Amino acid sequence: MASFHIFMIIIVLICCLILEIGHGYYLPGNFPHKYNVGDQLSVKVNSLTSIDTEMPYGYYTLPFCKPPEGIKDSTENLGELLMGDRIENSPYRFKMYTNETDVFLCKSNPLSHDEFKTLKERIDEMYQVNLNLDNLPVIRYMQRDGFYVRWTGYPVGIKVQDVYYVFNHLKFTVLVHKYEHDNVVGTGDGAELITPTNKTAGHGYMVVGFEVVPCSVHHDHGLLKNVTSYGKYPSKIKCDPVSVGMAVKENEPVSFTYEVSFVMSDIKWPSRWDAYLKMEGAKVHWFSILNSLMVVTFLAGIVLVIFLRTIRRDLARYEELDREAQAQMNELSGWKLVAADVFRPPEMCELLCVMVADGCRILAMAVSTIFFAALGFMSPAARGTLLTGMLMFYVFLGVMAGYIAVWLWRTLAGGDPRGWCSVSWRVAYVFPGISFLILTVLNSLLWGSGSTGAIPFTTFLVLILLWFGISVPLTLMGGFAATKGRFLKYPVRTNQIPREVPTQKFPSWILVLGAGTLPFGTLFIELFFIMSSIWLGRVYYVFGFLFIVLILLVSVCAEVSLVLTYMHLCVEDWRWWWKSFFASGSVSLYVFLYSINYLVFDLKTLSGPVSAMLYLGYSLFIVTAMLLATGALGFLTSFLFVHRLFSSVKID
Repeated sequence: MASFHIFMIIIVLICCLILEIGHGYYLPGNFPHKYNVGDQLSVKVNSLTSIDTEMPYGYYTLPFCKPPEGIKDSTENLGELLMGDRIENSPYRFKMYTNETDVFLCKSNPLSHDEFKTLKERIDEMYQVNLNLDNLPVIRYMQRDGFYVRWTGYPVGIKVQDVYYVFNHLKFTVLVHKYEHDNVVGTGDGAELITPTNKTAGHGYMVVGFEVVPCSVHHDHGLLKNVTSYGKYPSKIKCDPVSVGMAVKENEPVSFTYEVSFVMSDIKWPSRWDAYLKMEGAKVHWFSILNSLMVVTFLAGIVLVIFLRTIRRDLARYEELDREAQAQMNELSGWKLVAADVFRPPEMCELLCVMVADGCRILAMAVSTIFFAALGFMSPAARGTLLTGMLMFYVFLGVMAGYIAVWLWRTLAGGDPRGWCSVSWRVAYVFPGISFLILTVLNSLLWGSGSTGAIPFTTFLVLILLWFGISVPLTLMGGFAATKGRFLKYPVRTNQIPREVPTQKFPSWILVLGAGTLPFGTLFIELFFIMSSIWLGRVYYVFGFLFIVLILLVSVCAEVSLVLTYMHLCVEDWRWWWKSFFASGSVSLYVFLYSINYLVFDLKTLSGPVSAMLYLGYSLFIVTAMLLATGALGFLTSFLFVHRLFSSVKID
């Protein structure tokens, strides 16, 4: 008992250490800020991103203006660092409700050969500049075919007739809303009640929108000899977004300017993220759910027929007929004939326990994360919280994974707890080890490319600490607890000599792999929106739809595995263990094929072998996690079904 207390103290100390480290990653700005007229507003910059390469780069890797006080990193959480965000201060300075025009920012040094080459590459690869004001990403509106299209960020530049132009003048519009002191604000950004501290506190403003119009303007460098930073440009700057003027040339400088205007808006604080989170294609989401419901209903009907008609009829006949009559019913009721073999331990028994346990942990992590995200606890306003939440859920669900692995191991071994430690260790290392290996290889590619998507060394240490300091001990604790708990006892005895499996008309694995098409049919529409969010930079926030789709996917996977297991038993094939796992887990095969299709047809502009390897590496990681989660669900459903089925049989 004393050793247990010491162990718990160590866990608490490790958690405190991680919280202290995580404190350095905290990103402020998730709560309402009230600014008075003339208060300083600081614009921050994030990594440059592109859907062509999927590799983010630092803002200051290009010859942009730097802040007078020097470049300073903003605090970031673990999820942001894993996603490649690098938030830094910027040279742009606004004053609340103070319009400014023709503000000269800086003139760069003459572009060197390397700077000129890098700038051209970033323009060719369609890199976007990402700015933030009061935790709101800058948004850009474009009119196309009579419709307004919105984008987050703005392009570095544009290529016109083999000439490269840079957007060096930015026209900012800041939408503000007058402070109302009785408002409870920020359901998505962290709801807080702002209480005025004095009678004049209610005259402040809150930022509810941040828009930009980028322009390429040719500046006369001769007029800038006596102009300092934040000074007035000598002549009026005309910002025309449909024309270009600032051509990029080697050994020539680039001048940057901006203007800002403040506009009163009816948008209130809780609604300020609506422009980013506006749900697109609501009818498509509902169509996906209705399509999934049809599949679930169809499979549920088959399951009801199996339970209510076929099995009840078989059991009734078994009770009425003697042994000779039962022998004449072999073709009709072949599933009872394998009663002495149906619980024979499968091949690679320990591996099955490990995969099922980690699959349960991944599934529980997914359900928990999507559930809390649907409730609004993981808003995009707090960048990185979704990924951080997933990581934390996975780490602390190690207790459940260890328990399930050892429980299943004891059940398959008839209650013998020997070997539980080996099983628990494998649960703690197999999938996390595979994930860490994939992450390390991809991180090496990003590091070699100089991308900010490469995880910093300190973040790697945090991940290792979470793995070895919390996940592994919790998994071993769960496994040890399972050695003292109950296990599932088989209702029938297993013969020493295995029964010969009759020759099948066609390989049963074809049916097993084909079964994955039904679960895939429930999620492929939603999968398109998720892929677009990950690889095309779109914000995904319809977690309510996603949670419903997840529940339907769970139902279909359970039903498919159950039906396939029953079909195998009816043809006297008692080797159902692994087949039940892959019957539902085969949905991951179709997800991987879909990801290849998405790469070929939707990410046509993805350029370079490194980008393709990143895409395939992350896709492989997601597919592996899905295989374990859906396979574990199907296996446990079939296992409980088989146990219940043969518990109802009267064995002579």
